[in-house]
Amino acid sequence: MNSTPIDPEQLLFELSQFTGTNYYHRMYGNFYITDGAKYLAEKAECFWLLDLYWSHIMSIVPADNEFTVLKLTVQDNKASAVIEDGNGNAVAGQEIEYTDFPLPSITLYCCWFGEGWVAMLPSEY
Repeated sequence: MNSTPIDPEQLLFELSQFTGTNYYHRMYGNFYITDGAKYLAEKAECFWLLDLYWSHIMSIVPADNEFTVLKLTVQDNKASAVIEDGNGNAVAGQEIEYTDFPLPSITLYCCWFGEGWVAMLPSEY
């Protein structure tokens, strides 16, 4: 656990520095994350968010939809996660009863790259 609180503005600045990735980090089977997504998970201690994305993305058939968007919004230590098809249509969602996620919102992308899914920050797309 992080003993010092995360400065949300500093975290957003740090995340904005990721503009591509050097490596796909395997999380599960055919689910990977980029350097930026890994940094977010480590810095904000939110591997649970990637677990949530993975658990929903596994039910999406790549032939039908090779691109998804996860939008997490946080208010009063509760959150709502919605996974969209990239055109604003929700394909999955989940309510989170408690979170200490340090940002009021975050957006992640997940794309099929032929061998698996890769989750990334929008700036890495």
